[in-house]
Amino acid sequence: MKTLLVTIALGAAMLSTQALAQEAGGQGGGWAMQDQTRAQAQQMADGMFQRLDLNHDGTVTRQEAEQAAAQYGAGERAQKMIDRAFGTAQSLTLQQFEAQALARFDRDDLNHDGVVTVAERQQIRAQLKAERGAAENPAK
Repeated sequence: MKTLLVTIALGAAMLSTQALAQEAGGQGGGWAMQDQTRAQAQQMADGMFQRLDLNHDGTVTRQEAEQAAAQYGAGERAQKMIDRAFGTAQSLTLQQFEAQALARFDRDDLNHDGVVTVAERQQIRAQLKAERGAAENPAK
């Protein structure tokens, strides 16, 4: 589950960069402020995979992900996400990358209607933040 969250978080960090923001036409808020279908989530994962697969061999290596993160200026946070996403693995296939994205979509689609709304995304974000806080500060 952590791998899934981190992989998607890496994608979100990459998508928030200036170069990718230009693709969205420069409108504020970006994808996080729009409802999203499962098909759109898969397309987004595919696009992110293509950006990370620098040598276009159908596999993203840890080295490629780190190089892409540096290229997009994603910083230390991206490195932590890469470490969690890859774990001990040195590469991810498109199928693995898509599966993680779609599993996250399914988790976030709280009413299971095939659309993750902005409200659902905000609710999940708050829940994950609370869980992280609880894990970092366990009751004594």
